[in-house]
Amino acid sequence: MTDNTLAAKAPTAQDAAVPLPRAKFKLAKGHVTALSLIIVGSLWELAGPSMNPLFGSYPSAIWEAGVRMAQSGDLMTAILSSLQPFAAGYLLAALVGIPLGLLIGRYRMVEAAVGIYVTAGYAMPLVALVPLFMLWFGLGFTVKVAIIFTLAIFPICINTWEGVRAVPKALIEVGTSFVAPPAAVMWKIVLPATLPYIIAGMKLAIGKAVIAMVVAEFFTAISGLGGIILNAANQFDTAAMFVPIIILMIMAVGLTSLVRLLERRLAPWQTELSGREAA
Repeated sequence: MTDNTLAAKAPTAQDAAVPLPRAKFKLAKGHVTALSLIIVGSLWELAGPSMNPLFGSYPSAIWEAGVRMAQSGDLMTAILSSLQPFAAGYLLAALVGIPLGLLIGRYRMVEAAVGIYVTAGYAMPLVALVPLFMLWFGLGFTVKVAIIFTLAIFPICINTWEGVRAVPKALIEVGTSFVAPPAAVMWKIVLPATLPYIIAGMKLAIGKAVIAMVVAEFFTAISGLGGIILNAANQFDTAAMFVPIIILMIMAVGLTSLVRLLERRLAPWQTELSGREAA
């Protein structure tokens, strides 16, 4: 072996200065969420016993109250009683709000005729209309569906409307240049481009629908999860009052995750275009 070969293989000072690759450790999104819940729950549990039970509660007491209500069957009955009008009102809002938003955003005459009512309805104080809804629909299932539908339709419709207005003009011109009929332009160009806005509106509508459901159960027939909240508050049972509140929060988070999963199925390109990391 020659001296030149040894010199070529010998490490130099420049090579020693190059840092070695480090193992990358990256927390998954689910791990961060779980860690956050554990920290917040632990702090709440530690601080809870020092609170006056009339003004607050803590996780272990809420769990015990939830177990008692589940064993008696009251909790499951209330959940089913609340889910039925919620599902009906929310689905009806989506079935009406999405086509209405597409029409308002696509056609100027429809926007001029109907858009002002949608904008005004979104700012409408729903609680002020509950007595009128009770006169129209009574105190049963129908009035709850009507209240949930009224509060949930506007976020879906307005987001769809804005999504149609955000569709690039070049995409529509491509369709018209190929002599595509208006229905084909709407179905194959406008609707796919508007899907992220529609999904965003459906996410917002979940929170609105949950609020409307509780309002309906407060002011109409006192039943469901809203009825448990009201009855527990009247009895100063704070732990029992928190049980349906936490269930409603879990339900809203779960439904939002389902809508997000629907977005990944219907608009898989949106994740790539957003630039967000998958984890």
